[in-house]
Amino acid sequence: MRKIRCDYRCLLLIAAIVAFFYIQMRLFATQSEYADRLAVALESENHCTSQSRLLIDQISIHQSNIVSLQEQNRRQAEECRQLKALLDDLERKGVRKVVDKAQVPVAAVVIMACNRADYLQRTIESILKYQSSVASKYPLFVSQDGSDPNVRSKAMSYDQLMYIQHLDSEPVQTERPGELIAYYKIARHYKWAMDQLFYKHNFSRVIILEDDMEIAPDFFDYFEAAAALLEKDKSIMAVSSWNDNGQKQFVNDPYELYRSDFFPGLGWMLTKSIWDELSPKWPKAYWDDWLRLKENHKGRQFIRPEVCRTYNFGEHGSSLGQFFQQYLQPIKLNNVKVDWKAKDLSYLTKDNYTKHFANIVRKAKPVHGTDAVLKAYNIEGDVRIQYRDQPDFEWIAHQFGIFEEWKDGIPRTSFKGVVVFRYHTTRRIFLVGPDSLRQLGIEDA
Repeated sequence: MRKIRCDYRCLLLIAAIVAFFYIQMRLFATQSEYADRLAVALESENHCTSQSRLLIDQISIHQSNIVSLQEQNRRQAEECRQLKALLDDLERKGVRKVVDKAQVPVAAVVIMACNRADYLQRTIESILKYQSSVASKYPLFVSQDGSDPNVRSKAMSYDQLMYIQHLDSEPVQTERPGELIAYYKIARHYKWAMDQLFYKHNFSRVIILEDDMEIAPDFFDYFEAAAALLEKDKSIMAVSSWNDNGQKQFVNDPYELYRSDFFPGLGWMLTKSIWDELSPKWPKAYWDDWLRLKENHKGRQFIRPEVCRTYNFGEHGSSLGQFFQQYLQPIKLNNVKVDWKAKDLSYLTKDNYTKHFANIVRKAKPVHGTDAVLKAYNIEGDVRIQYRDQPDFEWIAHQFGIFEEWKDGIPRTSFKGVVVFRYHTTRRIFLVGPDSLRQLGIEDA
């Protein structure tokens, strides 16, 4: 029994010794593992510390660069401010050079240009041919959209005009896919130029031309006479030198002027009071069609000549030569020096014109039937042909070869729905709308 107890104790001792060594080995292994982890942690900490110091150094360098750039921007802004002040001073001196203090201008004349230096030269030469003798009444400006160097140098080569430049870096966002950006940039340019001339230079009227136009000998006399009409009759929104149906075969009388419900454009004059109304709501694009909307012209009308006082030679441009061969190239530019000062234009005022025009329409011989065009050709005097609606008008207009287009329910060149043009002789053709006779007060239909 005693021997068994001794063996049991020995076994316990051996087991304790083995357990002790096992525990020591585990402790050693654990300590080694933690030591390795600690070494890795210390190494990571050292790496992070190194990276942090590197980032701090880089941030310090960037901060120094930012400070340097801010200082550079401040200097550039100051230089720009000084340059703008210099340009403004030069512009004021330039305006004083082309504006005679002793003569109140009838209107500033601005040529809207972009990137066609050869066209611009032709336009300037045409204007100076007739403007030189009346330069004090019509200060001449060229407004360039963009920075084409050839256009700028061409404009600045003329001492007789003032050059202004529209620089617009704002990106253009078209409202519909496939639209030409050019129409948006043109609208921006027009607004900027008009704001400059009306608000910065304080002109009371402005005549707008484009860089692909030639003018007639009586261009300036015509607009001087029309300026008096604009001041007297607020139902006239603008005066144009253009007739959309001014092709050689459709015109005859250089003395004849008309009122129209359709904005003609292409060489036109407006007043500061009209621009005060239009400028705040000027459209992003297609400004001319926008002016043809009833909500914008609000029942006011436009003066236009029978024979054009401007000729558009711009086959290549933003409209990509649209309609040029058919409608623009055959335009007749007036070559008669009309004495507009001696002309009584009171028949064009709102109170007189409807009666004046109605008397002419009333005397025209009514022609009916599907062969109305042929009948009209064989009649010596004035003829009137009634159309039922827009498609009917377009069909008749196509037979004659005049503009078929309508905008907002109004045919081009029309007054009270009546479109008038000559037809190969002095005879006038009146295309009369379904409600035109009533509006004109003509009882016999």
